[in-house]
Amino acid sequence: MNPSAPLARRKTLSASLGLGEKLFASSKERRFANALETGLDAVEVGLLREMSFTDNLADVTSRYLLEAGGKRVRPVLTLLAAQLGTGNNDNVITAAEVVEITHLASLYHDDVMDDSQMRRGVPSAQFVWGNSVAILTGDLLFARASRLVASLGTRAIELQAETFERLCLGQLHETIGPGPDDDAIEHYLQVLADKTGSLIALAAQMGVIFSKAPEEFEVPVVEFGEKIGVAFQLIDDVIDLSARGADTGKVPGTDLRAGVSTLPLLYLRRRALTDPAAAELLERLESGVRTALAAEDAASIAEPSDVAIDGTADDAALTIAIAELRDHDVTAETLAEAHRWAADAVAALAPLPDGPVKKALTRFADSIVERSN
Repeated sequence: MNPSAPLARRKTLSASLGLGEKLFASSKERRFANALETGLDAVEVGLLREMSFTDNLADVTSRYLLEAGGKRVRPVLTLLAAQLGTGNNDNVITAAEVVEITHLASLYHDDVMDDSQMRRGVPSAQFVWGNSVAILTGDLLFARASRLVASLGTRAIELQAETFERLCLGQLHETIGPGPDDDAIEHYLQVLADKTGSLIALAAQMGVIFSKAPEEFEVPVVEFGEKIGVAFQLIDDVIDLSARGADTGKVPGTDLRAGVSTLPLLYLRRRALTDPAAAELLERLESGVRTALAAEDAASIAEPSDVAIDGTADDAALTIAIAELRDHDVTAETLAEAHRWAADAVAALAPLPDGPVKKALTRFADSIVERSN
């Protein structure tokens, strides 16, 4: 891959995250924005270097999702938080690489767990190379992240290990679902905090630590990161129902079709206890999903010549039900919940000094919830 290509993409990264030039009017703020772009260029070069392997297959599979794109949300937060201290330095850049490699590693495993066919607009690694190669590629990247974080010292190793534990627990709890005495919605929100919020929080925390920013800024940025991570995933729940397939790289209801209980569906289940119309829609959705999953299972064990393409009517009925869910007020309720988490994230920033960092983090939170528009 041409190394200049990712650098060119990074030139517009800040703008794509809502941190464009219009946000920064003064010369001091423009220097701040330039520091972010310079830091992101350095991170991108480092990612290409650290995710390269002498083994030909590992080299291709490890960089597959890196080269597919992504907004580099976690490195952005590391660099933003670092501006509260001395700014970009070698350790800050390394920390940003660590959190992004950890994130990428988790995507390989998530796609196997979820049997995802697409990721970042391209076929998923497990779809291209199979489950074993995808799992081992994720393991390789976790190992590479561990090797990198070791260069940052004992505290970084401890934080990385704690976060990795939460990532695994989040995936485990998502897989087994809530227990009989658990509130399904609270369980789901905790899964989001563990699977997404914990790593975003670590990204910001690393920026504070390795820029030698004041210690009292750690708790605010950690709280910000975890809450904005939950908001990010709740917006994804809304986007999953979007009809903008070309924009999202997915067909509407991809997660629902895979049997994932997103927050709109959880709200609908709660509503169905007292609302007959909600119960009727829920039954059509769950029936359609059961049919779709059964068809996938049958296709996976059948010879290609034995697979009959006769599920058009069932799929059309499920598509209609998904469109109704998109327009239902439980989806608006999900969007409102995402806005609440984002607002709480911004409120956590109160102890930070006024200036470009707080301004940028606030705008970043706004851009997260604006993705659904």
